[in-house]
Amino acid sequence: MSSAEPPSTTAAAPLTPSGDWAAPFGTSPLDATVRLPGSKSLTNRYLVLAALASDTSRLRRPLRSRDTLLMVDALRVLGARITDTPTTDPAGPDWLIEPGPIVGGGAIDCGLAGTVMRFLPAVAALATAPVRFDGDAHARVRPMSALLDALTTLGATVADDGRGTLPFSVHGGSALRGGSVTMDASASSQFVSALLLAGARYPDGITVHHEGGPVPSQPHIAMTVETLRDVGAHVDDAEPNTWRVAPGELNGLDVVVEPDLSNAAPFLAAAAVTGGRVRVPGWPGHTTQAGDAMRTILDAMGAEVHLDRDRLEVCGVGGLHGIDIDLRDAAELTPVVAALAVLADSPTWIRGVAHIRGHETDRLAALSAELSALGGDVTETEDGLHIRPSRLNGGRFRTYADHRMVMAAAVIGLAVPDIVIEDVGTVAKTLPTFTTLWTQMLTAGSSVRV
Repeated sequence: MSSAEPPSTTAAAPLTPSGDWAAPFGTSPLDATVRLPGSKSLTNRYLVLAALASDTSRLRRPLRSRDTLLMVDALRVLGARITDTPTTDPAGPDWLIEPGPIVGGGAIDCGLAGTVMRFLPAVAALATAPVRFDGDAHARVRPMSALLDALTTLGATVADDGRGTLPFSVHGGSALRGGSVTMDASASSQFVSALLLAGARYPDGITVHHEGGPVPSQPHIAMTVETLRDVGAHVDDAEPNTWRVAPGELNGLDVVVEPDLSNAAPFLAAAAVTGGRVRVPGWPGHTTQAGDAMRTILDAMGAEVHLDRDRLEVCGVGGLHGIDIDLRDAAELTPVVAALAVLADSPTWIRGVAHIRGHETDRLAALSAELSALGGDVTETEDGLHIRPSRLNGGRFRTYADHRMVMAAAVIGLAVPDIVIEDVGTVAKTLPTFTTLWTQMLTAGSSVRV
């Protein structure tokens, strides 16, 4: 970084407080460098594979958030030893993971973490005693039946209340050998990833066939396949809608976790909204993270986007334009894209995201309600949103215990004064330092009114 560059916003920031938060209003173009912690999706996949490996693993620059800490606690319940290892890295200590036999008899708190509630039942099926799963109230309505039915087909015993949601218990033991299973993963790609991550430890491996509508968020399955290959698993994904993992040992990892590109979305969007510049160091040239799509989205909406080996830079130049986009493979970007769309000068259609009705909340209903309450002209469609230009007003933006709703509201608050974000602390699910990073970004090169 040159000496003329504004100071970086780093991850070593105070945690976001709970309660309501007055979103900062941007009064001039910002100019900042934002350093983000590691990817949640990669951190939790690496943690699961490290717990199933044959030797010790080290995760460098992992994300520490509610979702990943829940995963650490859950893997400890299942028998792994996970400890902090001090480093000189300002990002904080590494995680050292020492695998052990998968043990049952415990209870796992999933919180609202989809990766915990979906990935770990397939791991718990390796235990010799039942493992009980439960989570937050919002988690108890998220669909699980496709995975639970698949585990039952493979020989596990699942005890639930018949709704196919939390709470439930899983018991596999010697009855579960793996093999072939057909499932409908059109509600979540996590169902496929769950079986693949554990599959190498099943005596007969795993073959997953998908039958049903399109699988959403396909990049997340590609991420699972790539991380499995990183630990030495033999994965065959050559046939469409079929994935095979051969039985065998998994190697330990020593890996630096990429920055979370989905968490970068609101910061990059801030450049487009304010007509300023935001740089994110360490943006990978090749990645399986779905958040990488934010580069092309911002370009299509009128920003200038430049990626080199050191960083991604986004510059806002002359306003935002509506787009017609299918976000099936990058659905977690929908709230931030909707926030940009409601500030654009022409209509936007967001398509292919019907499945996000089953995310932390019904995101389509939540976005339609909250954007409309601010004066937005928003229609919820069968598989997305139609957003038309309108004049917005301030108001209280409800977040529904959904971290992405917090991020969307913060983006709108840059352009619309007097936005108050309800329960901003819910953003700790994936980015506990969000409000501090956001404020530092604004004050690095622009004035701010809170």
